[in-house]
Amino acid sequence: MGHHSSVLIYGAASLSEVDQDRADASIQEALDAGINHFDVARDYGDAELRLGPWMPRIRDDIFLASKTGEREEESVWRQVNESLERLQTDHLDLIQLHAVCDLDALDRLTAPGGGLAAAVRAKEEGLAGAIGITGHTHAAPAVHTEALRRFDFDSVLTPVSYRLAGDPAYRADLDRLLEAAAATDAAVMAIKAIARRNWREGEPQRYDTWYLPLDEQQAITAAVAWVLGTYPQVTGIATAGETRLLRQMVEAERAGVDLTPQQAAEVLDRVEDYSSPFISMPF
Repeated sequence: MGHHSSVLIYGAASLSEVDQDRADASIQEALDAGINHFDVARDYGDAELRLGPWMPRIRDDIFLASKTGEREEESVWRQVNESLERLQTDHLDLIQLHAVCDLDALDRLTAPGGGLAAAVRAKEEGLAGAIGITGHTHAAPAVHTEALRRFDFDSVLTPVSYRLAGDPAYRADLDRLLEAAAATDAAVMAIKAIARRNWREGEPQRYDTWYLPLDEQQAITAAVAWVLGTYPQVTGIATAGETRLLRQMVEAERAGVDLTPQQAAEVLDRVEDYSSPFISMPF
């Protein structure tokens, strides 16, 4: 896509429900750490509004991606333009069709009158530089492989983690996705690298993430190191949707170069209550 992004991608879901002061501190922390790729979504609460005031200062220095979870052409077009207004910019570097987790959603997007047509229009009219696809769930890699067969997406944002890849079926689907992305020259970016498990019923949710994240530095470093060491095709890892974990992910990306995937796996094997976050999803 013609941009050299930082390995860490700022996951602006962390700004969904914070005030401007907390957002400003987190954005500055990211910039100070050398993060130059910001990933937000129209559906992330106030996140675009929190990023918007920064654009006059930093727009030329960052790669700006947003997402739409809409499925029809008209509604996707509307949300792209709303994102531009909220972000105080005249173009996105990447517009992503968001939460494409099953073939029904992909069918709707790629059908005549589907949302993909609006993304293509946005790219043709200079409102977006590239088109990507994202998704959660255990089916995401397989669905994204099919998406690359149907359309020449510029990027894929898909779940990659040690725990998820411990499932042979999931790992096989992920391997096929990586092969398809290499064949089409699509960038592959990882989400949920430090997801630990679902919140339990009645458990205090002490982070803003919809899942319980890993929060000890050794485990976070191992999780990031394992993804980057095992899958060199992955061009970036999105930080968790929690401002208080940004510092730990920055440290993980720096320190992780000293860990082999095997060493990282040994650390992660000692993590208790470690499972897929997609067993139960709140949306």
